[in-house]
Amino acid sequence: MRVALTISLMAFLFILPWSARSDGRAGESDTLVIESDGGRHRFAVEIADTPARHARGLMFRRALPRDAGMLFIYDTETTVTMWMKNTYLPLDMLFIAADGRIVNIVERTVPLSTQFISSRGPALAVLEVNGGTASRLAIAVGDRIRHSAFRNNE
Repeated sequence: MRVALTISLMAFLFILPWSARSDGRAGESDTLVIESDGGRHRFAVEIADTPARHARGLMFRRALPRDAGMLFIYDTETTVTMWMKNTYLPLDMLFIAADGRIVNIVERTVPLSTQFISSRGPALAVLEVNGGTASRLAIAVGDRIRHSAFRNNE
């Protein structure tokens, strides 16, 4: 009995890290570039491209590297609505059209808020980065995101 319990516990502890990937945590990581008047800014991004990954987002994270973020990619352009429930970090949200143009930016979102945050027009993606990043790097509406998810990736 004790041996069976030990084996079961070991199997559970081995499977647990692998099963965490299927609970909606971000999938692959990638690099994107933001072209702004302040220059070209490179970010390491986690890709959220499924409903489960969209729902999980950056929830429960306590830290995010300075030039990192999460890129939420949707199947079609639409009005995108986000919130900060269970998100402990203040974030800047950059709403991005299919051509890679930033259509609006919401800066320094309030952690743990359930207030809806929406794009001001059709968006194909949302880039979440640390709060204050848009101001720090002079990123503005109309700037371009270069990534394979967008039509401008020539």
